[in-house]
Order: sequence, then C-alpha cells, then structure tokens
Amino acid sequence: MEFSHIINNPSEIRNLDTAQLNSLCEQLRSFLIENISKTGGHLASNLGAVEIIVALHRVFDSSVDRFVFDVGHQCYVHKILTGRMENFPTLRSFGGISGFPKPSESPHDAFIAGHASTSVSAALGMARARTLKGDTYNVIALLGDGSMTGGLSYEALNDAGQSNQPLIVILNDNGMSITKNVGGISKHLSRLRLRPQYFHFKDVYHKTLSTIPGGKRLYMHLHNLKKAIKDALLPGSLFESMGFTYLGPADGHDVDKICQLLSLARDMKKPVLIHLHTVKGKGYIFSEKNPCGYHGVDCFDISSGKNSKPSKPSFSGVFGNTLVDLALKESRICAVTAAMGAGTGLSDFARKLPGRYFDVGIAEEHAVTMAAGMAKQGLIPVCAIYSSFIQRSYDMLIQDVCMQDLHVVLAIDRAGIVGEDGETHHGVFDVAFCPSFQI
Repeated sequence: MEFSHIINNPSEIRNLDTAQLNSLCEQLRSFLIENISKTGGHLASNLGAVEIIVALHRVFDSSVDRFVFDVGHQCYVHKILTGRMENFPTLRSFGGISGFPKPSESPHDAFIAGHASTSVSAALGMARARTLKGDTYNVIALLGDGSMTGGLSYEALNDAGQSNQPLIVILNDNGMSITKNVGGISKHLSRLRLRPQYFHFKDVYHKTLSTIPGGKRLYMHLHNLKKAIKDALLPGSLFESMGFTYLGPADGHDVDKICQLLSLARDMKKPVLIHLHTVKGKGYIFSEKNPCGYHGVDCFDISSGKNSKPSKPSFSGVFGNTLVDLALKESRICAVTAAMGAGTGLSDFARKLPGRYFDVGIAEEHAVTMAAGMAKQGLIPVCAIYSSFIQRSYDMLIQDVCMQDLHVVLAIDRAGIVGEDGETHHGVFDVAFCPSFQI
C-alpha cells in the first residue's frame, strides 16, 4: 500500500481535518497488517492504539514533548509517524528498527520501554526535571490497564496525583494485558466504562463562565455543585482519590474526542488521567476475535490469519506438557505465572487443572513471594516467568525464598539472547544471579 506524504512528518498531522484523520487511521491499520504479516511483531496492541497515537501527534510535538510508553510494544504507529515508515521491513531484525521505543534510534523516542508498569514513574521524573529546570514541555504517560496489575503503577500514580505537576496519564483500557486481565482493578475499570461521561458538562460550563463578567467568582461558587455532580456520576473513582483530575471513560477510537480531551488536559496544568476504552486488535477480524493469539505474531497470511511458517514444538510447549503430566501425579504441584500463561506454555495446565493455576497479573514480585507462602505451607509451586522479568523479583528470591530454604521451582523462560524483541527482553543475567540458588 502506498501512503501519501501526510504521515512522513508528525507536524503535518495538525493540518488534517476529521475526515483526513480517520482516513489516516485506516491507512495506518492497513500498513500495520501488511507489514507485520511479513516481519512478525506485536499486532493486536498496535491496532488498538492507532487513534490514540494519531491524536497525540496532532495535539503535541514529540520532538519536544515527551511521550512515555508503558511496555512499548504499542509504539509502531508512533514510529511510522516519526520518519521510520520506510524502515519497517527491518522491524525487529538485526540492524533494523526496534519493536520498542529506543532513544538511540530517534529523538522522538523519549524513554526505553520493554517492561511493564514503568511509564508513570518515568514521566513523573521527567515532569519534575522540567519544572526544576524552568522548561515548559508537556509530559504524557501511556499506561495500559494490563500494566495496572503491577504494583509499580500504583506507587507512581499515588505520588504523581499529589505532585501538582502538569502531567497527563492516558489509560488505554482494552480489558487485556497479553491475555485477559485478572484482579480487582480490571473489574473496577469495567464498572467505570459503564458510567455516563461527565466531562461534557464540565467543558461546556467552564467555557461559558469564562465569557461572563465575574465568571471566575461564579466558577468558584459552582465548584461544589460540579464536584457533587461528578461524584454522583463517578463515585469512588480510584484516580480522583489519588489526586488526579479524571476524564472519561471515552471512546479510544474517536480521534476527534481524544484530541479534545488531550487539549483540555494540557490546559489544566495539573495531574490529569484520561481513561480511553479501546478494542485490542481493532481493524483486523482475526485479531479482534483472538487478541491473545495475535498479541505477538510470526509471519502470517493476511486473508486467512494463519501462520505462514510451519510450527515446531517449542521449549515452552514441552515444559507445559511435562508439568501437566507431573501435576496429575503429584497433587501438591501448582503453576504460577505473571500474565504470561500462554507464553510460558501453561495454557493446557490452566485448562486441565484450573484450581492449581494462578495468574497474578504483571506482578513478578508478588508471584515469587506468593509462591514462597505456598511452599511454606507444603505445596510445590512452579513459577514460570521470563528470564528478563524475573529480575524484578531478585529481592523476593533472596528474602522470601532462599533465606527460608523453601521449595519453589523457578521455570525461567526465554533465557539467553532472544533475538527479535531486543535488549529489553534478553535473559542474560539469570546465569549471574541464579547460581546462588539451589538448581
């Protein structure tokens, strides 16, 4: 597919009308599907974030403003719009463009992002640096609802909400991380999606009062009324309690609405969280029906959605089948994973032994300490976690497992050089820090 020049420079997006913006989003989805079918990569997450990224580049300037991605595998559209479209055939290959934000690759990439739940922390650090240095650029953190199963997100949100720093957090809520989200926060966000949108009222009355003599004084008198209405429509919002001004939930595929919300949030000059509801895999029927299966893909046939390369038994698959066989013989064996059940080969275990399968979300530290508690009480927990991600649990491995000599089995997946996902996913440190454990 040939693209017009309008997407070669992000500044040109600001000159497009609504019809052209929507056309651009359609072209971007077609480009993603066509190119990823040849190179492999993260498909469903990027298809679901198209309008958000286009709106960001319409309202802000990524050469100055800082876009901080969480995990980062949804950055493909950002890369296309910032001059890297012609290099997409090299995606995730040696010497080619990275599948994640990479500051050494482009000044438009603000921060490296290969692991989850880090964006708000990094963005708050940038915002505080900006303020201390007297700069005026904008800082925007993109946070997925899947990343909110990780505790670091809450540490950062708790600090950012009380910071008084101009900071925008975009919550891309598609009900998924890699697989379907688990835990209480997922249910809380599901309830929020069903609430009426209150920010229309806020925007209209603020603009109206600003044109009336004495409007500022009247605005203050109406503040309590506004708060009462907002609380009635969105009672107990987690984000409001943390100190954020909460906007949403809104349609994350309505590019005009997203632009309006981003402009409103930018002008508020305080911590704002925009809650957008998106569809993971949007625009490609196979990925919409199976977003988990199309999260990360090899080369595939677009018309059928089928893998174009013959599949071979994987290490993870053999591990998963073996663990099922062992667990059927030994009732104490349990499987623990951190939102990577399919990736670590545990899908069959989850189906056959659901009562002994525990997916804790993107929370590796919790996974290891929970496994320690299980082992302390006589179970045999098997923690299946990617090598690069087990690094987060080093303290828990030392304090909670080793010091008590507990029988926790670590099934470390993706060890060594992993290729396409690059340095953020290389599992090169477990050899250094695991020999101290009993293997």
